[in-house]
Amino acid sequence: MKRFAILSIALAAASMSHAAEIYNNGPVVGANGRSVIGAGQTTFGFSMSTARDSVVADDFIIAAGSRWTLSSIDFFGYQTGAAGFTFQEASWSIVAASPNSPVVLASGTTGLTNGGLAGYRVNSAAQHLTNRGIYRAQADVADFSLDAGHYYLRWSLSGSASSGPWQAPVADWRSGNAGQSSGGDEFLKLVDAGSGATVELPFSLHGSVSAVPEPETYGMMLAGLALVGAMARRRKQA
Repeated sequence: MKRFAILSIALAAASMSHAAEIYNNGPVVGANGRSVIGAGQTTFGFSMSTARDSVVADDFIIAAGSRWTLSSIDFFGYQTGAAGFTFQEASWSIVAASPNSPVVLASGTTGLTNGGLAGYRVNSAAQHLTNRGIYRAQADVADFSLDAGHYYLRWSLSGSASSGPWQAPVADWRSGNAGQSSGGDEFLKLVDAGSGATVELPFSLHGSVSAVPEPETYGMMLAGLALVGAMARRRKQA
């Protein structure tokens, strides 16, 4: 009986553990634990507030021959002046090819759990400040699968603090094709207010990856099965 109880606890713990990371869209902070505003840039963060109907989006690609089964999504953001983790829910969706696509492949409003403090969003001249703590917000979702293709993840977060939530770009200052929608309008490319540079946004996807045979492989498999069947029939007739 005791062994059964121990096994049940172990299985329950395993089911609650965070799934393996299969995709990461860029560094949240640098080696010093800081996300530093780059030279010529002025934007600390972009609004991703559910209450303000601000939604951000960024893309990812699944290579040919692969299928991803997603079970959780990690978001990264801050609320200025918050003393700890303040995020509550993520409203998210996944669409193909364009953030403005009307065809939603998966979506949800999911409670968020604290994945820990990732670092701080700072100005290059004041890197000691800690009033913009960037937290990992984990959303465990019902498993769903995506085949090879180009996708956009769209999201907004709610939080208990008064400021934000705010989305900082990736810490390596990469240009990119992240977008933002405000008040239900179409998604437009996000740009830093000072430099005009486009940005990428950090997020990570968790789950598993499986191989999907190419059509040619299916054809070879079917041909092989047909050959085996023909050989079996010949043996019976002999």
